Amino acid sequence: MTVQFDLVVRGGTIVDGTGAPRYRGDVAVKDGLIAAVGTFEGTGKEELDATGRIVAPGFVDIHTHYDGHATWTDRMLPSSQHGVTTVLAGNCGVGFAPCKEQDRDRLVALMEGVEDIPEPVMTAGLPWNWESFPEYLDSIEGRAFDIDIATQVPHAPLRVFVMGDRAAERDPATAEDIAEMARLARQAIEAGALGFSTSRTINHKAIDGTLTYSYAAASDELAGIAKGVAESGKGVLQFISDFDDLETEFGIVERMVAESGRPLSLSLLQSARHPEGWRDVLGKVEQARADGAPIRAQIAGRPVGLIVGFEFSRHPFLSCPSYQDVAHLDMPERLKELRDPARKARVLAEQAGLEDEASVMLSNRFGGMYEMTDDPDYEPAASDSIAARAEREGKSAVEMAYDVLVDGSGVIYAPAANYLDNSLVPIRTMMAHESTTFGLGDGGAHCSFICDASLPTYYLRRWVAPDGVSNDAEGRMPLETIVRKLTTDTADLVGLGDRGQIKVGLRADLNVIDLDNVMLMKPESIGDLPNGARRLHQRALGYDATIVAGEVTYCKGEPTGALPGRLVRGSRPRAAA
Repeated sequence: MTVQFDLVVRGGTIVDGTGAPRYRGDVAVKDGLIAAVGTFEGTGKEELDATGRIVAPGFVDIHTHYDGHATWTDRMLPSSQHGVTTVLAGNCGVGFAPCKEQDRDRLVALMEGVEDIPEPVMTAGLPWNWESFPEYLDSIEGRAFDIDIATQVPHAPLRVFVMGDRAAERDPATAEDIAEMARLARQAIEAGALGFSTSRTINHKAIDGTLTYSYAAASDELAGIAKGVAESGKGVLQFISDFDDLETEFGIVERMVAESGRPLSLSLLQSARHPEGWRDVLGKVEQARADGAPIRAQIAGRPVGLIVGFEFSRHPFLSCPSYQDVAHLDMPERLKELRDPARKARVLAEQAGLEDEASVMLSNRFGGMYEMTDDPDYEPAASDSIAARAEREGKSAVEMAYDVLVDGSGVIYAPAANYLDNSLVPIRTMMAHESTTFGLGDGGAHCSFICDASLPTYYLRRWVAPDGVSNDAEGRMPLETIVRKLTTDTADLVGLGDRGQIKVGLRADLNVIDLDNVMLMKPESIGDLPNGARRLHQRALGYDATIVAGEVTYCKGEPTGALPGRLVRGSRPRAAA
């Protein structure tokens, strides 16, 4: 038989990303596109046996921070090892373009504070061969990646570029400032950015504690920039706020959308400060959508938590002199020293006297901290906390934490949002709501204490209902729904209609998944950043193959060496069915 295709994936169960029922069939690829689906004649130069496996579109992650990574590496880890084949960077109003030479340090300090990417990493890795946003896109245009990368123009660099010191001091923008930011935003969209992002949360600060430069931007400024985006005839808007003053903040959201007509997504989590505030925000989104406004809430389908351990940058003993004496040692030698009873006694005694903010914060949270193992439990019971275990074993909570880090799994998890009172009810409610979409994985950010880029794998592991169950008592959803929310919904939200579904003519971005064996491993530290700096990573099992533009990029979780991913310039409307 004559070879007709570059690749054929044979005999899998196709979940096509539309939400339609699964079916058995083959998928053929030619020239990076899907050439045939179902039953067809012909063979491939390469063939993959997907018998007993799920064949799904590659996942589209719309909330990442690979802005710097795209300039210094070809692998967007952890995302690309979790079935993600397209990422959107430039979220939260932070990034590196546009940028004048004198402002580079400011943007680095902001990114270090907001997204926990170490300054030495950015100093070593960023080539700074751009000033304007189009020049930034040009700088990564010719680079090859393991996945596709799309971008947004971030508000903080845009504001600094136009306003200089006045932006850093968070002065009000003048009419001329707003007009220039609007012009540059339109220029960025026309050059290939998918949208514009901004932040109005008090949690986003530079490393010196300075609030993000977009924090105080007034309604006129945000609406003016949104209108600049709209003048390009395309582009999306991304918005973060604490929503402490719900009427004012949501009024800005509605004005941005009303005056631009562009789709907007906003971040939504359950916070400890306002445990029920998420319901109010979601209600506002629902009403706005009923009135015709294209607004969605981006959510995370599990608790957002801190990762703590001797292998990582944060743990309760970091400031103890007797720990610092051995902190320079490689992990095996460090653990050997820490297991010494005399050193343990000294560290525990020193820890009791620590007064620095980080140590005190962690020491006060043992009732909400849990040991993590492979196949980690992201919904632990209160009885499994470090404090509860310590009480049962007749020791202090701080000693229990020490023992877990030295002789246990070595990893402690401290949920910080989306898990008040050890309840997943808010998450289930948000996931099932028609006004929400999956996001907030933050791939590329939070190098030392958060690792949520593994969310796609978690959705498959935790939230997929048994066959034939549409919505069980645990809030699980059909596989078809979960896949749609990871593919079509996210792709369409940001205007990438050329992917996210298994249909003829679309990009051949695919996952071959052993669903019964999908599992997360516990977070680990790897040293793949510039200058050998370390960061959090989390591996997965269950992905037989990930395919980008028709090339197998990962096989059983291991890279094949193929780098077919490229910069995505501009939105691509989805063709009518």
